[in-house]
Amino acid sequence: MLLFRRWPDRRPTPRRSVSMPGPGGHRPPAGTGARPAPPGRPVPIRQFVVKLHSRCDLACDHCYVYTMADQRWRSRPRTMSPLVLARVGERIGEHARRHRLDRAGVILHGGEPLLAGPDGIERAVGLIRRGAAPVPVRMTVQTNGVRLDDAFLRLFARLSVGVSVSLDGDRAAHDRHRRRPDGRGSHDLVQAALRRLTGSYRQLFNGLLCTVELRNDPRTVYRSLLAYRPPVVDFLLPHGTWTSPPPGRPADPRHTPYADWLIPIFDEWYHSPGPPTRIRLFEEIIQLLLGGTSRLAGVGASPVAVAVVETDGAIELDDTLGAAHPGAGRTGLHVARDTFDAALDQPGFRTQQAGLTGLAAGCRACDLHRVCGGGLYTHRYRAGNGFDNPSVYCADLYRLIGHIRDAVRRDVAALRKAAS
Repeated sequence: MLLFRRWPDRRPTPRRSVSMPGPGGHRPPAGTGARPAPPGRPVPIRQFVVKLHSRCDLACDHCYVYTMADQRWRSRPRTMSPLVLARVGERIGEHARRHRLDRAGVILHGGEPLLAGPDGIERAVGLIRRGAAPVPVRMTVQTNGVRLDDAFLRLFARLSVGVSVSLDGDRAAHDRHRRRPDGRGSHDLVQAALRRLTGSYRQLFNGLLCTVELRNDPRTVYRSLLAYRPPVVDFLLPHGTWTSPPPGRPADPRHTPYADWLIPIFDEWYHSPGPPTRIRLFEEIIQLLLGGTSRLAGVGASPVAVAVVETDGAIELDDTLGAAHPGAGRTGLHVARDTFDAALDQPGFRTQQAGLTGLAAGCRACDLHRVCGGGLYTHRYRAGNGFDNPSVYCADLYRLIGHIRDAVRRDVAALRKAAS
């Protein structure tokens, strides 16, 4: 009888984005949780990803920013200038007031944002908040954790900035990909940072982000993450497309290695006693199965309400699109001359706010399309016909959602039987 003890009623009403980013652009793009807007009325942007620093102090070989199709980072400034930061804040405030938003969310991102240093972080937070005033701005920072020392934590506590950290599991799992440029692993540094964060600064802890790696044991990874008692864990599928498939995707579409990896974690999480650590992917699928809406892009059909601002001030679409082809996220807009409302008029934004009508024909014919939502937009790309495809993870999503649906149905049937 776990179902309704764990998930209180959440009716399909408009909601703020709550998605969490990850370093190197491994960020699940945000949905609003709202019904798609009527034609001609896009959903306003509620989450702004600010690329404070375009470089990274790790050399992760699964990071699409530096290892995949879009290499424009090479020509961008390393850091965002004070002038651009101030303009970002002003544009956020302008957008929020126009759409009567009660607040905005800003994620300091990279690359690795802590490379900006404590002074750079404090300047960025101050400039953005002053520019957006009187609209309150909730600030978070996504970091690989390597530089997260007491000086940064004292600063974040003083500025009320939340902290999310990327961790792929225990030492062996994490260091498989998240290595320093000289080849040494980063796990020990991240572990020390998490011990500091979860000690005197636990109130700042937003959660952990973990990229799925098929060679790592899922239960071992999950339990190693739980050791830090994170409020939220986001499991992310490695970025890939039909043209550049993710690691381990089999030629036989009947095989579902990523679902097979996630299902043991779901089973342990779902059946564990007591208040669980939130796993957003599983929670949102359950909410959709119960007739609600998703607040996480990649499942469901809630309009995407996130914009990215690069270090040079360019306003772009979700930066994971860089895994598809060079310039896939480009809009041609800039905070110095363009509003975020101008971004909403871009075809790319409108496509990602189209809901179920924007899905490929094969997706619309699927019995789980309202829950799956076609998967993450980036993962649908195929050279030749663009994004008019199911997700490259289609079979995995179908199996995972079906498994969760069966668990929910069993709980609902048991509750009905007990009530009869």
